Amino acid sequence: MVRILLVEDDPTVRGAAAAFLRRAGHTVDEAATGPDALSAFAADPPDLVLLDLMLPGMGGFDVCRRLRSMRPDLPVIMVTARGQEHERVQGLQAGADDYVTKPFSQRELELRIRSVLRRSSPPAAAAVVGQVTDGDLTLDLAARSATRGGQALALTSREFDLLAWLLRHTGQVVSRDELLREVWGWDIGDGSTVTVHVRRLREKVEADPGAPTRLVTVFGKGYRWDPS
Repeated sequence: MVRILLVEDDPTVRGAAAAFLRRAGHTVDEAATGPDALSAFAADPPDLVLLDLMLPGMGGFDVCRRLRSMRPDLPVIMVTARGQEHERVQGLQAGADDYVTKPFSQRELELRIRSVLRRSSPPAAAAVVGQVTDGDLTLDLAARSATRGGQALALTSREFDLLAWLLRHTGQVVSRDELLREVWGWDIGDGSTVTVHVRRLREKVEADPGAPTRLVTVFGKGYRWDPS
């Protein structure tokens, strides 16, 4: 059973979403404000947070950052207004793993939840292949943890999957669309999702994120991981 923290200030939208999620077999805790969401998280940490960005007082961006500071690998799906690309980008920059846009269908929401939870869960024992290393980077695939120079990296589930995939395909040029398919499992999606995650990952694995030497951009093509 999955425990979901639903953060939405509109009582009609919150009630409808909560009812659907419960019918789908999830346990749902509800919060109408940012402070309420943080209190609910502290009292009983959920498996996933469904977070509306347009909240009164403490906005969704700040809530997401606070949640990430408490648990870096917490799966977070943000909810944005349709067509507001800048909101989606800001939400991803704040640490969200995925997004849905209003109005969303119940099926889309459930698929997004399954996708994020599948990637945040430890892999089956048969699928685990020990560790992946590159210079001072080490990924423990079973524990879904990463270190750089012996220091733990605070990676989100998507950042971990992106880094693991890149380390398995060093020297290979890959487009944003390919990464959406291989890492996110999306056949159709917003390429800015990849752009933001690449930027966040560079901040954690590059000595100088502004002049990357590992996760480099191949202009007009995509990205490439150059091994140390």
